Amino acid sequence: MKRFDARILVGAALILAGIVILLNQTGILKGAAELVWAGILTIGAAICLFWFFGDRSKWWAAIPGFSLAGLAAASLLPNGSGWDGLAFLGGIGLGFWAVYFSGRRRWWAIIPGGVLVTLGITSAMSEAYSMVDSGGVFFVGLGLTFVLVALLADMKWAFIPAAVLLLLGILVGMPFVGVIEYIWIGVLLAAGVILVVSAIRK
Repeated sequence: MKRFDARILVGAALILAGIVILLNQTGILKGAAELVWAGILTIGAAICLFWFFGDRSKWWAAIPGFSLAGLAAASLLPNGSGWDGLAFLGGIGLGFWAVYFSGRRRWWAIIPGGVLVTLGITSAMSEAYSMVDSGGVFFVGLGLTFVLVALLADMKWAFIPAAVLLLLGILVGMPFVGVIEYIWIGVLLAAGVILVVSAIRK
């Protein structure tokens, strides 16, 4: 018996996608193009994730797998809602987190994973909650990312950037951001006075 040629299945899928997109363009079947692209992206994500979960030596496949899955979800969400950005950026971030959990020695994946998830959350909050300062949320998210680096990867140096970023996030997210300018002025004046007094006493 002749073996089934996979090109037939791929060709049939392309023909079906072309017909559906044509119907969408002519107005006969509205909204079908988004479903087609979401389906194609989902198939690509499934293939990459099958490689990743089937063979952990192919850890790199988690990044395109979760990225395509996030992009497929984003294509079905309304534009400008903020949730589409969270789905896409969060999907890429989850890919890096999957890389880390597949092998703890790849601790470096925590940083892009945390940054991308933070960007996705910031995008969603800036659209859904206009009263929330997205800059403060961004710095706090970065600070928490380095806290996780310090705790999960046993990298004590990460506590230093974590403390700085968390402090920036708290200051930027304050209701009265203008107070920060006066704080810096006070710090400069105090430092100058200390230097002058110490020089005179010496």
